[in-house]
Amino acid sequence: MVRMRRCPTARLTTAALAAVLAAGAAACASPEALGAIDRLHECRIDEGPANAYCGTLSVFENRATKQGRQIALKIVVAPALRRTAARDPLFILEGGPGAGAATLASARLPMFRRFRTDRDLVFVDQRGTGESNRLGCDPSPEELDDVRTDDDRITARLKACLAALDADPRLYTTPIAMDDLDDVRAFLGYDRINLWGGSYGTRAALVYLRQHDAHVRSIVLDGVAPQDMQLPLHTTRDAQRALDRMFADCAAESACAAAFPTLKADTEALFSRLERDRPTVRGVHPRTGAPLELPLTRRDVALVIFRALYIPEAVSLLPRVLTEASAGEYQGLLALAFSSPPEGDKRDIAMGMHLSVVCAEDFPRITPAARARVGGTGFLGAAMFDAQYGGCAFWPRGDVPESYYAPVVSDRPVLILSGADDPVTPPVWGEHVKPTLSRSRHIVVPGAGHITLTRGCVPQLVGRFLDAASVDGLDPACTTTLTRPPFFVTPTGPAAGPPRATSGAGAEAKR
Repeated sequence: MVRMRRCPTARLTTAALAAVLAAGAAACASPEALGAIDRLHECRIDEGPANAYCGTLSVFENRATKQGRQIALKIVVAPALRRTAARDPLFILEGGPGAGAATLASARLPMFRRFRTDRDLVFVDQRGTGESNRLGCDPSPEELDDVRTDDDRITARLKACLAALDADPRLYTTPIAMDDLDDVRAFLGYDRINLWGGSYGTRAALVYLRQHDAHVRSIVLDGVAPQDMQLPLHTTRDAQRALDRMFADCAAESACAAAFPTLKADTEALFSRLERDRPTVRGVHPRTGAPLELPLTRRDVALVIFRALYIPEAVSLLPRVLTEASAGEYQGLLALAFSSPPEGDKRDIAMGMHLSVVCAEDFPRITPAARARVGGTGFLGAAMFDAQYGGCAFWPRGDVPESYYAPVVSDRPVLILSGADDPVTPPVWGEHVKPTLSRSRHIVVPGAGHITLTRGCVPQLVGRFLDAASVDGLDPACTTTLTRPPFFVTPTGPAAGPPRATSGAGAEAKR
């Protein structure tokens, strides 16, 4: 088990710090770390957080043959701050799919800092992400700087990327990656571990639980995306639910209802007009200040709204932005669009790895009839199919057995968290996995969008769960006062006064 640099170096005097460094890393390691201390090194400023340890573990790309290309999996360990810390670490499993946990460790540590007091935090770049033979297929700066989605440009980029990859994309599926993760666990000397998975990371955590149950102490699933989700088949339904909840919440808040009395009708009129016309929008680029002129389609606008629905703070802007757009004023919509690059086109998402997972694990189970039905529903329609996953027509697919889609059955303690307003992994998916997890509890967090860990008292609930490795006695009453941020009814902010309750307010906690 890694127990390196237990001394909280930031609190040491200059003389004491010099003495520690002179004595070497082993001076701050507990006895059980001494056997593994040479496997990681203190992170350099360009590779990981301060007071953390970095390293790699090489695994065969083809785990079945154990021959050929090897992948150096990047690892970051932020050791617990207490010398008498628990021996079971918390492994952080990133979303996407395509995000690398170790590469993002510096940015993620603030989310998990309260858990670091008592246990090590472990971040691993899943194969194909971060610095673990990243299957990037990154967009050009021009693509990142354009709100529109050009299918031909994306297809050409992905085909060129595929031809140049030093990888077999068929070997980057979740089951293979979770065997990698268990190798990292063993390499670091841990026996039983806790896992936190967010979004796609919940799928990874469930797969690890099925394949390596004996080494799991507890799991937190935040925004559940199970193996049988069939991404992006249900995204249209789930996104429409989130938008409808926004409409209901605006109508229930007196200031929002007074400022935008016809919000839903105005939004529907906007989409109807965009269905017929393709307006040329003239304005100012929100990031550069340069003049901007571009044609917008219904799909472009739908994808901007969808991405905004992930984040409650962005949702608070939507009533004003949609009302202005329905009147032909698109500057607010453009500002919202450029504040977040398209999902899957972010620099921290490896789109090649994303396709290796989704095209192998989800797309083969989506029938043409099911896809056709989606095309005529909700504000998104088939936008997610067309804009993001056209590459599945030619991307190599790994083998995934039918048993992969069976429910994960386990008696390990599992805390399931769902954002009440999540547009992509709403509470229905938490309920979907719960029946076969016999020691689980599902807490729906009011006012939360995608990922709940940073909301209100949720970190305290997760901390209590990790300490006890049990859902027994876990009281979610503290979440009942949570709401989404108040809506912006003026260009400068919300109306004065307390925020209103969100639709469906209450913990909606289930055992």
